Amino acid sequence: MAARVLSKCRNASRNALCYPSGKRQYVQGQLVAKERQYFYYIDHQGMLFLDDARMKNFTSCFKEKKFLKFFLKRVRVNRQNDKEDWPYVSPCGDEMNYIRCDDLPVVYQSIVHEGNVPYLSWGDEKGLLKVPLQISEIAMCPTSGRVYHPAPIRQGGVGLIKSKLAIELSNHFIFEGSEESPSAIHWNGDLHRLNHKVLSLLEDRPSLGRYAEVMK
Repeated sequence: MAARVLSKCRNASRNALCYPSGKRQYVQGQLVAKERQYFYYIDHQGMLFLDDARMKNFTSCFKEKKFLKFFLKRVRVNRQNDKEDWPYVSPCGDEMNYIRCDDLPVVYQSIVHEGNVPYLSWGDEKGLLKVPLQISEIAMCPTSGRVYHPAPIRQGGVGLIKSKLAIELSNHFIFEGSEESPSAIHWNGDLHRLNHKVLSLLEDRPSLGRYAEVMK
């Protein structure tokens, strides 16, 4: 099923040219040095599209769960110097899927529970992929107002929290004095101090060289 869906979308745009930065052009499915190349885009809601899709909305995004899980689990930082417009990749055999993002490739969409343990879900809102919720690791960027949480190292170490969920969490934030970022959060009856460590990873993106050995 996933292969059929992907094939239809790819064939529809195989001959389309696109200029993500005004510096380069590509053809979906182009063969370069025996590598078949495709190009994707992830928006700030976590929806995945072919990069050259003319309309990027819920109707045109990928929805097949098996494909999304396969694709997103393989996302990693792109360390190829000739593909600076595409900071992330998702390899698949002799194919390479190049990815650019509105913000980050990991976008947390909801909080799900396994027993009493909370997780942040990405890929969908039902736990398609998930990481344990570390409430004290949540941080809000003072310049953008966006909220972040640690992500798997392979995917870059930091993920964006979807705006709807971020707004829900922000109702529990504690601001002290004139601070632009919250210093703590009330969660499940307890006060948790926020350490903001994850914000340092935003300064390193997309190269995140400190994780190069982990991501080989």
